[in-house]
Amino acid sequence: MSDGSGRNRETESVGERVAERSSGYLGVYDRIKKNGQKAFPDHWSFLLAEICLYSFAVLVITGVYLTLYFHPSAEMVKYQGSYAPLRGYMVSEAFNSTMRISFDIRGGLLIRQAHHWAALVFVASILVHLLRVFFTGAFRKPRQLSWLLGFLFLVLAMFEGLTGYDLPDDLLSGTGLAVVNGTILSIPFIGTYVSLFLFGGEFPGEEVIARFNTLHVLIIPALMVALIAAQIGLVIRQKIAQYPGPGRTNKNIVGLPLKVRVVKSAGFFFIVAGTIFAMAAVAQINPIWKYGPFRPDQVSAGSQPDWYMGIADGLLRVMPGWEVNLWGHTLALDNLIPLAVGGGLFLVMAAYPFIEAWVTKDDSEQHILDRPGNRPVRTALGAAWISFYLVALIGAANDIIAIRLHVAVESVTWAVRIGLFLVPPLAFFVTKRWALGLQRRDRDKVLHGRETGIIKRLPHGEFVEVHEPLSAGQLHLLTQHTQYKPINAASQKDEARNRPGHTLAQHLRAGLSQRLYGEGAQIAKPSEQEYKEITSKHPS
Repeated sequence: MSDGSGRNRETESVGERVAERSSGYLGVYDRIKKNGQKAFPDHWSFLLAEICLYSFAVLVITGVYLTLYFHPSAEMVKYQGSYAPLRGYMVSEAFNSTMRISFDIRGGLLIRQAHHWAALVFVASILVHLLRVFFTGAFRKPRQLSWLLGFLFLVLAMFEGLTGYDLPDDLLSGTGLAVVNGTILSIPFIGTYVSLFLFGGEFPGEEVIARFNTLHVLIIPALMVALIAAQIGLVIRQKIAQYPGPGRTNKNIVGLPLKVRVVKSAGFFFIVAGTIFAMAAVAQINPIWKYGPFRPDQVSAGSQPDWYMGIADGLLRVMPGWEVNLWGHTLALDNLIPLAVGGGLFLVMAAYPFIEAWVTKDDSEQHILDRPGNRPVRTALGAAWISFYLVALIGAANDIIAIRLHVAVESVTWAVRIGLFLVPPLAFFVTKRWALGLQRRDRDKVLHGRETGIIKRLPHGEFVEVHEPLSAGQLHLLTQHTQYKPINAASQKDEARNRPGHTLAQHLRAGLSQRLYGEGAQIAKPSEQEYKEITSKHPS
C-alpha cells in the first residue's frame, strides 16, 4: 500500500516510520538525510582532528571514573594506604585519594595513567592539526572563525592540562604550582590580587585544589564541548577544504560518502582508545609515590612540566634575573618577559591568517588547500615558529641535559639563549630555500617532463636523459595554485595621498606584500604560453 508519495508503507521499518514522524516535529531526519548525501575528503592528515576528538572522549570517560574517587581538598590526613614507605605521613586529602586510586582501587592506576597519556596526546593532536591547517592555508576565507576556535581550543587544552597536573598535590605538581604563582605575581598591578584569589590566601593557600578542580572538571570542559559543537557546525555548513588534484575545484568535493566515513571514523576511535590504554599499560607516567606529598619548603629535583607547558618553563629558566624598580614598585622582568614572549608567540599564530588576508586583498572563498612548497615564506615562518618552540622546550630540561651530558648547567642555559635568537632565522632561511627549490623542480617538470632515468645518445655523440611528458592530472596539480603578485609601492603612495590617515598602514601592507610574494619569495609557475612554446620545440 502506497502513502501517495510513491513509498510502500508496508515495507518501511519501524525505525524509518519513527524517524519520519519525528522529522515532522523537529526536522532532524530531513537534515541528517540531506547532510548524509555530502562527500567528505579522504586524506590521512584529516585524522589529526579525529585523534583530538577521540582522545578528548577518552579524557571524559576516564575523568568521570577518577572524579568518583578523588577528593579535592587540602585538609591534612594521615596516610594509611597500601604504599608502605609513605604510611603514617601527613598528606592532603587530594594526595591521599590519588594514592588510593593508584594502589587500592581496582584498575585505578590504569585509568589514571590513561587519563594522563590521553591529555598529552590530546594537546599534541590539536597543535599538529593547527600546524596542518597553517601550512596548507586551510585558515583562509571562509574558515577564519574555525581557525580562531581551534586556537582557543588549544589554549583551553593547555590550561585544562595545567589544572589537572596540579590536582594530586604531590611534590612535582607543587613545584610547578610555585612557578605558576611566581609568574602570576610578576603581572603588574593585578598579580598579587590574582594570586590571593586563586590560592585563597598566601601561597600555597587552602583553596587552590578545590578551585582548580572546579576549573578542570566543570568550567573548562564545558567550554571545550561548546567549541567542539561550534567547530562541527561550521564544518557541516562550510564543507571541508580538500587537497588539490584532478577534478577538484572550489565548487565540488571529491571524497567518501558520509556512511562510509562514519564507519571508518568509528573504527578509528577504537584504534585511538586502544593505543592510549596500551601506552598506559606499559609506560609509567607521573608516579606521585616517588615524589611524595607537596611541602612548600621543598622542591622536587629534576622537575619537568608536561611538554605543552615546556615553552613557558624553558623561557623562565633561561631568562636572566632582571628586575626594575619604578616609583617604589618592582617589576620582575625575569618572569614578565617570558610571559609576554610566550603569549606573543601564540597571539602571532592566531593573527597570521588575518594578516595574510589583509596583505593579499583576497576576499574570495578558498576550498582547495595549498601545497606548502607553493607558499615559501608562510612555510618558512611556520618552521621558524616550531624551531623557537623546540629550543625553548630544550631550555625546560637544562638541568637534566647538564646531568646526562656531564656539562655545566650554565653552558646549557647559554646555548639555549643563543639558540633562541639564531635557530629560528636559520630555520626560516633553510625552509624558504627548500620551498623555492621545490618550486623550481615543479617548474622544470611542467616544462620539460619527468626524468625517466633512460640515457640516450644523440647522433653527434651527446648523451641526454629522456624526459616523459606529465599527465593532465600531474600538470593540473603542479599549476593549479594561485600566485599572488606583490603590491606596487608606487600605487600605495598614490592611495596614501588620497587617504592621508592610512599612510603607515599602506606602507606596511606594501612591505609585507613584497616579503611574502615579491622577488626572491616565490618562483613564477609556467604560463600556458611558455608551456606551448616548449612543447612545440620538443614534442613528445
